[in-house]
Amino acid sequence: EYPFHRHVSGFTSSLRTSSAETVIPTSVDLANALQRPHQKPAILRKISAAQQLSASEVVTHLGQTVVLASGTLSVLLHCEAVGNPKPTISWAKNGEEVKYNDRLLLQPDDSLQILAPVESDVGFYACNASNALGSDSVSIAVTLAGKPLIKASRATMINTESPAVTVDIGSMLKTIQKANVSINCQVAGVPEAKVTWFKNKVKLSSTHHLHDGLLLIANVSLSDQGLYSCKAANLHGEVTESSQLLVLEPPRPLPYLEDLTEVLSSAGPSTHSVLTSPSGTKLTVSPGSSALIGCAVDGHPTPNITWLYSGEPLSLQHQLLAAGRILQILNVSDFTDGEFSCLAQNEAGTLTQVMSLAIQEYRWSVDKLTACSASCGHRGLQLPQLRCSLDGAEVNASYCRETPKPPLQPIACNRRDCPSRWMVTSWSPCTRSCGGGIQTRRVTCQRLTAKGKMFIQCSPCGRGCARVPVSSWRKHGEREREIEWASFNLLCSQCNGPCIGPRLAVQHRQIFCQTKDGTSVSSDQCSSLPR
Repeated sequence: EYPFHRHVSGFTSSLRTSSAETVIPTSVDLANALQRPHQKPAILRKISAAQQLSASEVVTHLGQTVVLASGTLSVLLHCEAVGNPKPTISWAKNGEEVKYNDRLLLQPDDSLQILAPVESDVGFYACNASNALGSDSVSIAVTLAGKPLIKASRATMINTESPAVTVDIGSMLKTIQKANVSINCQVAGVPEAKVTWFKNKVKLSSTHHLHDGLLLIANVSLSDQGLYSCKAANLHGEVTESSQLLVLEPPRPLPYLEDLTEVLSSAGPSTHSVLTSPSGTKLTVSPGSSALIGCAVDGHPTPNITWLYSGEPLSLQHQLLAAGRILQILNVSDFTDGEFSCLAQNEAGTLTQVMSLAIQEYRWSVDKLTACSASCGHRGLQLPQLRCSLDGAEVNASYCRETPKPPLQPIACNRRDCPSRWMVTSWSPCTRSCGGGIQTRRVTCQRLTAKGKMFIQCSPCGRGCARVPVSSWRKHGEREREIEWASFNLLCSQCNGPCIGPRLAVQHRQIFCQTKDGTSVSSDQCSSLPR
């Protein structure tokens, strides 16, 4: 068995961290603190003068440095904390929870005992006290033969909101621009180790904000990125730990995209191009054409681009160019009208830019009306004529062959009364097969109204009609020239008396002899014809 030991080493170097503001208590405060109804945890730190009683048995309180020698058999680390409710004690080594085993023992009084310490036990041990009101933490360094020791972390911290951030050396820090960054390099060693800072292996000058192992980088920018190293050295040796600082810049829109200009210069004339934007842009294209959609964004690190169509990942045929910043659509007809968006993401944030695609369609449109089918009466109709158009311009009708034609309604036109006119029937059969037979036909003066009614408007003398047609009878067998009686203007003279009875008054008209083609001839040639 290993007895409890009673000795402390001689050099003090510590760092206190707390999630709530606390006052380091003294021995006098301990009894009073127990009577308080509620109190945040506070770890009691005892600082004593350097003493060296036995190198094999080391007993120490937090806030001091333990130097392991070749004959050290046991190290006992005490941790006393006050608070109400009673704080819970836990131990960590170099930022990671201590895993207890047969050499690392948690004592009933919450002390940590290290039996038969070896080189792998070297490090910073932190006692953490916590209750419902807060927490407190104090560290103690365990070194080997006084060699320098740096409290390092292997954590990765990403800061996207806070204006100030502090990390231990050894961490990977990614932070937004303009934040104030503090890198802590807690060292221990006997004698005390000297700290030197480097950036990208170049020693930092005294103009940088250096204080007690703390490096402050105010208002960080992209130029502050790099590898920061802390070197601790004393007469027993030196040790170096480094932290990588990466400055984040969230995705932001750019007014142009050089890659898009280069790609477009090699594309065909039917290729359209457009940039997405946070407020949205619009591209109107014809069916069958191709399009280049650019996502002009910048950020640090370079944002990853994801393309979406109507809010969903693209599933139809497409190509990505310029490291995903250009979406090429070979045939827009594969899509319908919708919204394309590019989602730009990096560790600093996200940005969505959108573009609306409108595909012009070949459409049937009414160009003009056909000529009216009648000049008067009740049957005049006009039919709309269709044309195939794209964006208002006429194109070949074959482009619209897949487009259904709209229903067309005929339009009434010239629905008005027709002027009076002669209506002539066909000639009757000849009365004789030879020897000069007679053919007859019926001649009437008619008027068609806008409602489709037919009126016989004038008497056999032709009142109201403009010109008499050819005669109502003809002599059969005259082949070269057919001769007939005709009237000048068909208007009968005024009746020369009242219409009291038959033969009491007369009307007359002037007639003349003419051929069927309208040539006037001597009346003698019509003498054998009835008038």
